[in-house]
Amino acid sequence: MFRARRRLAMALSAGVLAATATVGAGAGAGAAATAATPTQADPHSGPGYGSGPASTSGTRDRGFEDCPAPSELPPGADPARWRCEAMTAVGRLTLGRVDVEVPADRPLAITFAEGTVDGEFRQVFGAMAATPLRVRGTPLSITPRYGGYSDFESNDERRGELDLTFRIAGPGVPPGCSIGSAADPVRLVLLETDPPKVVTPDPLVVTFGVADNRFAVPGTSGCGPLGPVLDRALRLPSPAGVNGIDLDARVAMRAYGEV
Repeated sequence: MFRARRRLAMALSAGVLAATATVGAGAGAGAAATAATPTQADPHSGPGYGSGPASTSGTRDRGFEDCPAPSELPPGADPARWRCEAMTAVGRLTLGRVDVEVPADRPLAITFAEGTVDGEFRQVFGAMAATPLRVRGTPLSITPRYGGYSDFESNDERRGELDLTFRIAGPGVPPGCSIGSAADPVRLVLLETDPPKVVTPDPLVVTFGVADNRFAVPGTSGCGPLGPVLDRALRLPSPAGVNGIDLDARVAMRAYGEV
């Protein structure tokens, strides 16, 4: 196992050097043309790329801070009939060759509001917060990001659905490099593995388990010349059946009159 991780780290290092050299050569050859061309912003750079519209960093003790504001609820929504849910989750995630733990001191955190409008169930996503998770045996880390879609209304078939992308960071990795993209995210269809248990009634806090081992994982996006290197090293794209997520979740709920 140690030798395999060491080979992976060496392969990644070699790939970074090769990709950097390629970029450098291209930059040297095109320096004159670049000087004569107005600079344009890279649409794949910046702190918000690949993170979804409401992502934050840091997950400890956020509580109900990221609840959607009452003004963000749908037209016709009565805040007295809506509640905010603040969820944290810990466990394990496998994406191709990536196998990372989501530890108790750095859980995933998701906040959203739910209620009804004219008798119809509705939801409003608030925020997702996560910290970088180190990929063992490599100099890389990945950070889960909201992928633009969620549905937490549970039924007999699943507990909920969530789209994610995963920002990749490490030596030589360009800003905006990620596993998946807004156009091609990882879609989780979470099944219940442990039924809900009430921890406290006021505020209402419940725990439960969820998992999904049926999702496919796309290749990298926004990684420039390093993309093919990362795809080979991380075994991406990865078909359904070889990936997985297994989480223990804790959800606190509070009515909007109390938020």
